[in-house]
Amino acid sequence: MKASLKKTAAIAGLVALAVVLMVPGASLYYESGGGTGCTKCHEMNQVFDLWHASSHRDVSCSKCHGGAFTPDPAFHFNNATRVYYHLRGDLPEQIKIRSVDMDTMVERCRSCHRQEYAQWQAGPHSATYERIFTNKTHNTNHLLMDDCLRCHGMHFEKGIRELVAPLDRTGPWRVIPPGMAQKPAMPCLTCHTVHRSGPQLKKVGEEGRIEGPKQEINRPSLAFFDRRSQRHIPVSELPLPVMLEGNRVVRMSPDRRQAVCYQCHAALATRQVGSGDDRTPIGVHEGISCLSCHLKHGQKTRASCAECHPKMSNCGLDVEKMDTTFFNPDSKHNIHWVKCADCHPKGVPKKKGTELRAER
Repeated sequence: MKASLKKTAAIAGLVALAVVLMVPGASLYYESGGGTGCTKCHEMNQVFDLWHASSHRDVSCSKCHGGAFTPDPAFHFNNATRVYYHLRGDLPEQIKIRSVDMDTMVERCRSCHRQEYAQWQAGPHSATYERIFTNKTHNTNHLLMDDCLRCHGMHFEKGIRELVAPLDRTGPWRVIPPGMAQKPAMPCLTCHTVHRSGPQLKKVGEEGRIEGPKQEINRPSLAFFDRRSQRHIPVSELPLPVMLEGNRVVRMSPDRRQAVCYQCHAALATRQVGSGDDRTPIGVHEGISCLSCHLKHGQKTRASCAECHPKMSNCGLDVEKMDTTFFNPDSKHNIHWVKCADCHPKGVPKKKGTELRAER
C-alpha cells in the first residue's frame, strides 16, 4: 500500500514538475539559436524573415519580446499557450501583439531609444486613454464611436462599447477595462514598426559623414498602424492629400513623413484646409512641412521660429511676439494659416529696407 502511494506521489510529482518546466521551456524553445529557434514553428517564418532584413536584425528576439529568464509569469504562460495551440494545429492567420503586451514593448523600446522616449513621454502623443476618452469638452459635443479608435487606441482589440461608458453626451465617462485608464493611447508602435526591411543606422565615410543628398529623411521603421488590417503601412505607401483653399490647390511640402501625420490630423471629405483636424499650413507658412516646426517625438515648437526666421520679421516685429496662436493660444490668427493681410487689412507694407534701396 505504501509503495503504491509512493509511486502515485512520484508520478504526480513528475507531472507537476513537467507542467512547471513547460512554461520556461516554451520560452527556451522560442529563443533557442538566437532567434532561429522561432522559425521551428512555421507560422513564425514570415515574422522572422521580416526581422532578419530589418534595421533591428542585430537585436535578438528576446531583447524585445522577453526570454527564458524574464521575471513575468504571464509572459511564460503566454508562450506555453502558444506552444499548446501550435501542437493542436490551431494556428493564427496573423501573429500580432496584444494590447496587454503593449506596455512591456514600450518599455523595451525605451531601453535603447531613451531620448526619443523621453520626448514622446513629454509630448501630447503620450496621452492616456483616460485623458482622450473622458474629455468633457469633446464628449459633450461629439459622440464617441469606433472610428475614434482608428487614431486613439488602435491597439485595443475590442470596440468603443467595451472601452468607455456611458456612450452619451452627458457623462460622467469612465474607462471600463481595469488598468487601462492610465495606459498611453498612442504608444511607440502607433507610428513605428520594428520588423521593417531597411539598413541599420551607422556612420558612413572616412569622417563618419554622409553627403546631404544621400542622408535618409526617415528611418525605415516609420509607418502607421492600421487598426482595420492590423498591420503597419510604411510611410512610402501612405499618400499625401491634395488640399484645397476654396477652389485653389494648396502648395504642399514633398516631405513624405507628413503622410503619417495626415492619417489622424485629416480634413473632412471636402479636403478644405482647416476642416476636421487638418492643420495644413497656408499663408506665410504655405509649403513647409509639419516636421519643420514640430519636434518629431515631443511635438515641441518653441525653437521653430528661430530656426527659420531672423529675430525681426519683414515688417520689423519680433515673429515670436506677433499676435498669433504661437504667442497666445487665444489669438484669432492661427499660426498654421496666418497671412500678412490678416494684420494688414489695408494693404501689406513694403519690406523694411525696400524704400532705402529705391532711393539709392
